[in-house]
Amino acid sequence: MAKDDKIILACEVCLSRNYTTNKSRKGNGKRLELMKYCPKCGKKTLHKETK
Repeated sequence: MAKDDKIILACEVCLSRNYTTNKSRKGNGKRLELMKYCPKCGKKTLHKETK
């Protein structure tokens, strides 16, 4: 069985939840932060992991 958790990435500018991905449970415990394209903002913005 996979030991990954499904997480949601939300835009920091408009707080729109745009992406879902998997994160290993064996990670370091920090929240994931990625630069991704936000269709609502129309540009690349920082997306952070939400609960």
